Amino acid sequence: MAKYIYPAIFEKEEGYGYNVRFPDVDGCYTCGQTLIEAFEMAVDVLALMLFDKEETGKAIPEATPIEAVKTARGEFVSYITCDTKVYRRSHRTKAVKKTLSIPEWMNEEAVEAGLNFSKILQEAIAEKLNGILPDEKPAPGK
Repeated sequence: MAKYIYPAIFEKEEGYGYNVRFPDVDGCYTCGQTLIEAFEMAVDVLALMLFDKEETGKAIPEATPIEAVKTARGEFVSYITCDTKVYRRSHRTKAVKKTLSIPEWMNEEAVEAGLNFSKILQEAIAEKLNGILPDEKPAPGK
């Protein structure tokens, strides 16, 4: 789980938009109708490919220095950054059942108060991890 930066080659395709490929990451390519969309899609596909490598234990390739990337006429190179930890948080949201123990009196009072045990546990763990829940926005200053 880390932050990465890789060079991407952008190519304007007449009548459509932009194709994007990462010369250092096999099979890593995408496209977008606008340059902004192409950059957004590039971040997403890079995070997906590197996340998959992390999950499967495959080697993460070295990034070529941007000045060493060769391009054809009409292409340009730009660095793309991604954070697989952020990607993991937004895409791995499946609930995992956990068994825990609390005093009987606490359970009774919590049930009577209508408390949501799962939500409270998630919030407490996120606070301990200095993180946020996937469906929440960070508080100012975090």
